[in-house]
Amino acid sequence: MEFIRACDDLAGAVRDAVAGMVGTPEAGEYVKMGADGTPTKKIDQVAEDIVVDYFTHHPFCRRLISEELGCAEMGGESGTIFLDPIDGTYNAVVGIPFYAISIAYAEDGVVQAGYVQNLATGETFHAVRGEGAYLDGRVIHVSKVSLLEKSAMSVYGRKFDPTRVLGINQKIRRWRLLGASALELCYVGCGRIDGFIDVRGTLRVTDAAAGMLVCEEAGGRISDLDGNTLTFPDEVSVGRSLVATNSIVHNKVIEYLR
Repeated sequence: MEFIRACDDLAGAVRDAVAGMVGTPEAGEYVKMGADGTPTKKIDQVAEDIVVDYFTHHPFCRRLISEELGCAEMGGESGTIFLDPIDGTYNAVVGIPFYAISIAYAEDGVVQAGYVQNLATGETFHAVRGEGAYLDGRVIHVSKVSLLEKSAMSVYGRKFDPTRVLGINQKIRRWRLLGASALELCYVGCGRIDGFIDVRGTLRVTDAAAGMLVCEEAGGRISDLDGNTLTFPDEVSVGRSLVATNSIVHNKVIEYLR
């Protein structure tokens, strides 16, 4: 798919541009307040500029929505691209090798393709709706773990109200909080973890769109905290809570979150 090939090129360009900045004070320099209401760091801006410039000159979409920029009109006839130029900014700033570029393409509100690359390692996840999910070109599937007591999950709760996740935290075997939601959704897709739960209500469409498609195409299930279909508005200042699992344990997770 041409979009995925373009994402490969973009990820390479972004990786090269930020490589010397990762783990340095320069990476964390404040640039502005982003459209999503969080501070834009220099490493975010450098990455976003590369992607926006590319899609400005290569009209894949009519609109591009990014955490830093907000919504921008592009030259294409249709479609929307959702961009998180650096997912896991803190990790990149301090040099933890778990941060990614996340790009999704949607038509009529439905994500058709998703691309997530760990910029530290080069591992690349992608999915096209109806065609499965892939890690470095190999088909991936969610895990077959069926018991919460044997599961590994990433669980994000509210600092001021941890009670919502106490029930599930007491049931799962291992916690893994890795700090980059797009990659964590992909990790559910490839079976490295069995679930990703975020009850904070702060996930944006740019954080989740690509990783959600990878997870779902790999056999995973995604919902809101009540088990209902999850939808995101095309507005980066609005956040959502999310549950993503290997499908098998999903209903149990929802039960313990209630």
